[in-house]
This record gives sequence, C-alpha cells and structure tokens, in this order.
Amino acid sequence: MSKIQHLRFESRLRTSPGTLWQWITSVQGISTEMRPWFRMTTPAHIASLTDLHFTPGEPLFHSRLLLGGVLPVDYSDLTLLEITPGQGFVEQSPMGSMRLWRHVRRIVSEADGVVRLVDELSFEPWFAGTLSRWFVQAFFRHRHAVLRRNFKQA
Repeated sequence: MSKIQHLRFESRLRTSPGTLWQWITSVQGISTEMRPWFRMTTPAHIASLTDLHFTPGEPLFHSRLLLGGVLPVDYSDLTLLEITPGQGFVEQSPMGSMRLWRHVRRIVSEADGVVRLVDELSFEPWFAGTLSRWFVQAFFRHRHAVLRRNFKQA
C-alpha cells in the first residue's frame, strides 16, 4: 500500500513576479516546462488558467497526459482550490494514477529582481510508490531546469 509522498522544489530566478505569473498560468509556459516528457491536453479556447472562471474545488477541465506528447498514460480533472494572482495557486486534482495529487506553486519576491518559484507536492499513487516518487521527482527537476534556462538563475 502506498503512503503520501512529499517533495519540494525551489528555483531563484531573475524576473518579475508578473512575468513569472504569466508563465506559470499560461498553457504555453506549462507546456514548455513539461516537454518532452508530457503534453497536457487543454480545451482549444484556453490560453491561460486565468481565462477560466474559478470556483474553488470544482474541476476547470478534463486533461489527458500524453507521454512524449502522443501516448495517453494518465488523466487529470484540473482542479484549483486557491488562486492568488501574481502569487500562486493550490491545485488538488483527481488523477487516474493517484489517490491524492496536491500541487502548491508559489512565487516569492526577493530583492533586486529575484523571485523564488516554490513547488510543494503531496501525492499518493495507487501503486508503485517508490517508482512514482522517483518519476515525479525527476519530472519536477526537469521542470525547474527548464525554468532556469528560460529565466536567468539568480
């Protein structure tokens, strides 16, 4: 039986909170972070999570997660519990592979044009807990490496 896993990732980036906010809520930014591992399907009319009417705890849309951008391997009913413009969000989405998936993403302003992007994950896979932890950890390390390449690392 699996247990709840906790992971935390942090990057210090030279950008403005507003620019980073646009990135982390845009379909393009999310897609760039996920490539080439995954592609997350979204309704065609959505360019940003901020385009959607938000009701805490209600799914925004159903998404398929495509391994390598083509092979369906999971789904997510993307659900936000909290969204604070310019500061972050709390996502807790039902997923096919997880009993629990909670992603807290925060932008923390520092001095001299530096912001920290912090991802805190809590998840409980249905099976293969150790393998799932390794995979989620590798995937979010990749996402933060993409962020550091696109925004100068502080």
